[in-house]
Amino acid sequence: MPPAICCIGHITVDTVITPQTFVTMPGGTAFYFSMALTHMPVRCLLVTAMAASEAPVADRLRKKGIAVQVLPSPSSVHFENRYGDNPDQRSQRVLQVAAPFNAADFSGVEADIYHVGPLLAGDFSVDDFRILSAKGKLSLDVQGFLRRVVDQRVVAADWKEKQDVLPFVHFLKASEEEMEVMTGTGDLERGAKTLAAWGAKEVIITLGSRGSVVYDGDRFYIIPAYKPSQLLDATGCGDTYMAGYLFQRSLGAGIQEAGEFAAAMATLKIGISGPFAGTLEDVQAVIAGNEVLPNEPREMIAGNRL
Repeated sequence: MPPAICCIGHITVDTVITPQTFVTMPGGTAFYFSMALTHMPVRCLLVTAMAASEAPVADRLRKKGIAVQVLPSPSSVHFENRYGDNPDQRSQRVLQVAAPFNAADFSGVEADIYHVGPLLAGDFSVDDFRILSAKGKLSLDVQGFLRRVVDQRVVAADWKEKQDVLPFVHFLKASEEEMEVMTGTGDLERGAKTLAAWGAKEVIITLGSRGSVVYDGDRFYIIPAYKPSQLLDATGCGDTYMAGYLFQRSLGAGIQEAGEFAAAMATLKIGISGPFAGTLEDVQAVIAGNEVLPNEPREMIAGNRL
């Protein structure tokens, strides 16, 4: 039986505004991550919370083969994501929030890896992470813990429980900007090592079109970004990356191989509107084509050249 990956997080209502498009669609880590995994040979489980009005989204995921546990919530999270000409940058507003999770919500769920995708600071408690880490390897996309909502606007703020939670985390994913908010440094090497010193076993720092870096407490792995066919919709690219990365790691792939697979999935995702819709063969073709974008991290990490 293939390994099981469980994602825990809210499904959102997303309004995505780019210079070319204006669309409303389901979103959030839970949606983009789970939808990406439906195209891979892996069992995917989802624990989410949303309003009854969004039930068709859960049905759509079930039809894709995902086991979905929906928790009741008086409302769903509603994000507005606005992009300019640079797809690596966006502004956000939160128009509506949902009920937080608690440990009882996933007590009966069994998986090899648990990927937690908070969207806002209050979605999960320290105790939730302690319990999940005892059940399997814990993966965390830290993005939501660094969000504060001020007059509907999302602003970056540090995460005060970070040193309490990170010892429970095996896979930690953060963007370069999120790393700086947490560690107080924009130096890639120093920031990744600080997060590892706080307890994370594999620190994954995404750099948008400049690729990504993974630090396992011993060495740095430089992951390229592949050239996309077009830049259409960057929403969910980080979630797609983590779906590919955890899928490969669950199969026993090494960090470099998993990172390149994840980067190729993200490249395919940015070329379409909505969630990842490619195949395993599509991802392999991107890697085989080896058309990569300029990659700065190699020069940014002294003494760790590959």
